[in-house]
Amino acid sequence: MLVRRMLGALVAATSVGAVGVLQQSAGAQQVALQQSQPATSSQAPAPAQVVPTRQFPAQLTDTPVAPPNTDAMRLAGIAKDNSRKFGSDPDDPGALAKDLSPALTPDAVGAAMRKVADWQLAQSQSYFSVVDKARNLDGRIWTWAVLYTGYMAAAESLDEPKYRAVMEQMSKSYNWELRSKLPGGDDQVLGQTYLELYLLEKKPEQLAPTRAAFDAVLAAPRVELGSSQKIAWWWCDALFMAPPTWARMYAATGDKKYITYLDEEWAKTDKSLYDTQEHLYARDTTFIGKTEKNGQKIFWSRGEGWVMGGLARTLQYLPKDDAARAKYETQLREMAAAVTKIQGTDGLWRSGLLDPNSYDQPEVSGSALMVYGMAWGVNNGVLDRATYEPVIAKAWAGILQHIYADGRLGDLQQTGAQPATFKPSASYNYGVGGFLLAGSEVRKLAQSEAGASQKKSGRKGE
Repeated sequence: MLVRRMLGALVAATSVGAVGVLQQSAGAQQVALQQSQPATSSQAPAPAQVVPTRQFPAQLTDTPVAPPNTDAMRLAGIAKDNSRKFGSDPDDPGALAKDLSPALTPDAVGAAMRKVADWQLAQSQSYFSVVDKARNLDGRIWTWAVLYTGYMAAAESLDEPKYRAVMEQMSKSYNWELRSKLPGGDDQVLGQTYLELYLLEKKPEQLAPTRAAFDAVLAAPRVELGSSQKIAWWWCDALFMAPPTWARMYAATGDKKYITYLDEEWAKTDKSLYDTQEHLYARDTTFIGKTEKNGQKIFWSRGEGWVMGGLARTLQYLPKDDAARAKYETQLREMAAAVTKIQGTDGLWRSGLLDPNSYDQPEVSGSALMVYGMAWGVNNGVLDRATYEPVIAKAWAGILQHIYADGRLGDLQQTGAQPATFKPSASYNYGVGGFLLAGSEVRKLAQSEAGASQKKSGRKGE
């Protein structure tokens, strides 16, 4: 642990110089970054006019295009993520948790979920409802929206109303609106939380803005394969962000035009990015043909996690008679089998899946999303329980080794588009969302196991 912290300190020192060089070369003016403690639920962010926005390289935008794969750009990206309150990567995060059990029981899984969820809430809740362009803060963008999906799942799994209440409060603060009237894939994921709340409460204002935005997307010209323009979901991450929202829109309205769009656009992404030999997705077409240091193809752990999670969340609301349903189920089976073959001895997966020796640490956000996809598959009869429950149990136990005593979930790679390195303490909101999604399905798995054991022994459940 000491060695890891020393390496973390070295990375931090390097990042200061790297970001400065990048900004100087871009001709950007260096300005001071606000030096404040992370806000808790009782603290409001400082007024926007107090601190000027820090300048970052132009390549580090909210678009999903991969920035240049350089150490300097990676470090600048980390600094930007931290400044936008997505998370942090301190040199000394404290001790690891010693009060969590890897046992697949509802209580043990629930305890880990609550520990992480409550820590994240204390760090982040004050930013859920913020739009502050001066400080480049916006609680509606995909990083936050993925966290919100986790809180919605945790609220149901743990029967914890406070998580759902926080999501309701966030949604009302934005008037149930997305970031754009014509949203791209990343800006659609927020709709998953809005629509899940609508399905619970059936209030028209919860549905109308997202429906209007999606109808605008349907009315706009669409890009076909072979065009010089990018298709709608041209990067694999989009399969988590967008299709599950369209499936929920169908569930909310009963209108199959939303499913038709979903199936047609997914088919384009599948044809563009799915490797039928490896049964994994290229992150986008620019990665096809690229290789890791060991000569193997580049497949990014979080990218595969996005797709496996997206398959689960799409199938969750997809009509049983949908013509594409069998293909999605088959793809989840193929991907689950592929990642099982390369599962690490610690139960987790490295950032670069086919070159694990080039990455010292496991990558927990991708690992958690894969666990979520597999656990959902087992719970819903898509994956074989006898085959995958041991894989899930091993991975869940591995994830718990990266939770700190205060509830921080570590080893979460910063935003990006490809395998990269990071500090052991690195913790970001979307990764916690993936963890809570995984926990919700692992806990269901544990509940079904407990129920089966009680039935076998003749005992009644509580």
